[in-house]
Amino acid sequence: MKVTVERAQLLKSLGHVHRVVERRNTIPILANVLIRSEKAKLGLKATDLDLEVSETIPAEVSPGGATTVPAHMIYEIVRKLPDGAQVVLESTGDRAMLTIRAGRSRFTLQTLPESDFPDLNAGEMTHKFALPAADLKRMIDKTQFAISTEETRYYLNGIYLHAATSGKTETLRAVATDGHRLAQYEIALPAGAKGMPGIIVPRKTVGEVQRLIEDSEAEIGIELSQAKIRFTIGEVVLTSKLIDGTFPDYARVIPLGNDKELKVDKSEFEHAVDRVSTVSSERGRAVKLSLAGGKLTLSVTNPDSGSATEEIEVDYDADPLDIGFNSRYLLDIAAQIEGETALLKLSDPGSPTLIQDKDAKGALYVLMPMRV
Repeated sequence: MKVTVERAQLLKSLGHVHRVVERRNTIPILANVLIRSEKAKLGLKATDLDLEVSETIPAEVSPGGATTVPAHMIYEIVRKLPDGAQVVLESTGDRAMLTIRAGRSRFTLQTLPESDFPDLNAGEMTHKFALPAADLKRMIDKTQFAISTEETRYYLNGIYLHAATSGKTETLRAVATDGHRLAQYEIALPAGAKGMPGIIVPRKTVGEVQRLIEDSEAEIGIELSQAKIRFTIGEVVLTSKLIDGTFPDYARVIPLGNDKELKVDKSEFEHAVDRVSTVSSERGRAVKLSLAGGKLTLSVTNPDSGSATEEIEVDYDADPLDIGFNSRYLLDIAAQIEGETALLKLSDPGSPTLIQDKDAKGALYVLMPMRV
């Protein structure tokens, strides 16, 4: 095999695929990237057995062939080559080596046979639809922060993607929760998604898809079945297994009868929470919200370091209320609100609070209170 390819293109493509490869591998072939060349094209592929990313780029090929080399090693080599270099990848069939040449630089890497490389065979995909990249990115951005990292509740370690109904509108809805907070975002149901199974897309897959979206104007192809999902983003194809579990009935957590409405300037509220939480303990992180009339008093008391209070003017005319929240969770949700006003629908100190962006549709957040 002999391939000549432009350094910038090779680096970009290796950047897309090598991230999937785990740094520590007990199976040697999983530390490698598969390189296959044929008909003026160079294909790269990497996998961790749950997730597979492949990409094809133009190249001069004479003759074609395939091999596998250490993914992080070849990425670092190409990254350090000079800009504008032409990179030549060459291997001879009899020796398990790949030579990388660019200008006066020459590297020789050990290879493993292409036949050992696993294939994440996707099988039959039952549903197929397309989404604007901006919509998919927004869907991930608005919900990803609430994905649970607790391995015992593995079914919460991803985003639950499903067809739903909002009023009379059919929607594609993404939901994530870690038991303390919940994030939901929905868009109009794209053609082809009707009747799709409810699926849980793993956290690592969600992160990779988000990083692969480089052009928000692009269209992204999505194919899925009960067990797998595939995203086609330009020349990059990402295939992933789904989490095999049942997502909880999240609708039960979303409060419908919260009658105390608080409207607050989002920026002012976010900065006030951030300031008073400076003295909170690493473990507790509790901030107390005291509402009365048109005033909100935020306070934090830490027996080890001191206390802090701040008062801001708000739009609130219900009964006085004291309620506590984890300040980090409050800030995570506040960061998602794009408009100037945050709307909090409260009930009592022990019940979940509904938080929305007063001006933006499609997103809602639920936050469980803390004892303070």
